[in-house]
Amino acid sequence: MEKSNSKKSANKSVDIKTSTNNLFLNIAIFILFTLILFMVYSIYIKLTNPKSASNGVSDNQTVSEIIQVEVLNGCGVGGIADRFTDFLRNNKFDVVNMSNYIRFDLDETIVIDRTGNKANALFVAKALGVKSENVIQQLNNDYFLDVSIVIGRDYYTLQPLK
Repeated sequence: MEKSNSKKSANKSVDIKTSTNNLFLNIAIFILFTLILFMVYSIYIKLTNPKSASNGVSDNQTVSEIIQVEVLNGCGVGGIADRFTDFLRNNKFDVVNMSNYIRFDLDETIVIDRTGNKANALFVAKALGVKSENVIQQLNNDYFLDVSIVIGRDYYTLQPLK
C-alpha cells in the first residue's frame, strides 16, 4: 500500500511539472504568435502606404530661421574657408565650424543636408551660387548642425568671391 501511495505522489509531482511546463510553453507560443501578427501588420502598413516625396524634399519642408552651417575646405587653397565663413555670417547664417575636408581634390563645391530638411541646404546653395545638383543628403544624428559646405576648386565662380 505504501508503494502505491508513493507512486501516486510521484505521478502527481510529474503531472504538476508537466502541466507547469505546458503552461509556460503555451504562454510563449501565444507571445510569439502575437509578435508575428504585429510584424505582418507592420509590413502590410509599410507596403500599402508609400512615401509621398520621392526626391527627398517633402512639400511641408520650410527653411529654418537659423541655419547652422559647417564650412570645409576641399580645394586646398589657404584662407578660402575664412572668406566663405565671413560671407555666410554677413548673410545671417550661423557658422559653427570651419575646418579642412578629408581631401583637397574636390572639383565642385557641394552642399550637404545633415538633418533631413533639404530646403535648408537648397537655401544655402542658392545664397552661395552652388548648383542644386550639388546638394546632397547625408543624414547624421551625431552632427549638431543643419548643413555642411565642402568648397571645391570652382570656388572662384561662387558668390563669396564675386
